[in-house]
Amino acid sequence: MNVVEANDLGKRYGSTWALHECTLAVPEGHLTALVGPNGAGKTTLLNLAVGLTDPSSGTISVLGGRRAGSLAALDGIAFVAQNAPLYKNLSAADLLHETRNLNRRFDQGYAERRLGELGIPLRQKAGKMSGGQQAQVALTLALARRPKLLVLDEPLANLDPIAREDFMATVMAAVAEDGVSVVLSSHVLAELERVADYLVLVSHGNIQVAGEVEDLLAAHRMLIGPASESARYAQHWNVVHASSIASQVLLLVRYDASNPVPRGWEARSVTLEELTLAYLRESGAAVLPGPARGSGADPSEVTR
Repeated sequence: MNVVEANDLGKRYGSTWALHECTLAVPEGHLTALVGPNGAGKTTLLNLAVGLTDPSSGTISVLGGRRAGSLAALDGIAFVAQNAPLYKNLSAADLLHETRNLNRRFDQGYAERRLGELGIPLRQKAGKMSGGQQAQVALTLALARRPKLLVLDEPLANLDPIAREDFMATVMAAVAEDGVSVVLSSHVLAELERVADYLVLVSHGNIQVAGEVEDLLAAHRMLIGPASESARYAQHWNVVHASSIASQVLLLVRYDASNPVPRGWEARSVTLEELTLAYLRESGAAVLPGPARGSGADPSEVTR
């Protein structure tokens, strides 16, 4: 089952397209990292997925074909928006009460136990909580709805390292213990490298890269060699991004095992952060098919 599926999806605000001709299939059971520069269309894509806005073109569905925004879809999705917005004058107990009354399914016992474990008093007003506590309350309200898909839009942006660690520990527990699929938008690449097993990279309103992290990393290598030979050998490799340090050049390439590494050059595996930054720096990055589009193609193959 695909928890998010888009076909030729587009969203226009006036004459500006925030998303254009996006095709994507995210399978269930993953913690998906949604990354991209500011203004790339990440929040627009998440808002479309949870039904906060309608497409200008194309289609988007969730949870195995349910129309995004439909009652059937909303019943299985929980959403934590950027900055974890809460009613500041309401206590944690009030927020639990209101959320329970607004949802068909809400696990009050789970929510109260979790806030107790976090040391967040039920009588404490949201406006008196720290940023980390507010994020945890918002996450608790979302998880207590027992969703199949948890959508998180930049939840880590304003958290200190300890609060960030605690927040992600809860998300990972929900994935491991309850089988929740997660789509997480974030700029914190180091954190994503540790937790994400699926990647969707958005740039200029299009899906640039999508697929299982393990497959994407296996399909790329970093080649390191003499800068004087870069022009000679770059043409033999499908280069994503090139950079140089002193007399050496670094080529992040799409790996082809049949294409031998030149003598005097070093080939090493790449990290998720290196891969992501390389595609973000290249405005004309190619789209990787295969897991990203549900085609079953080899992720080392590339189409434009």
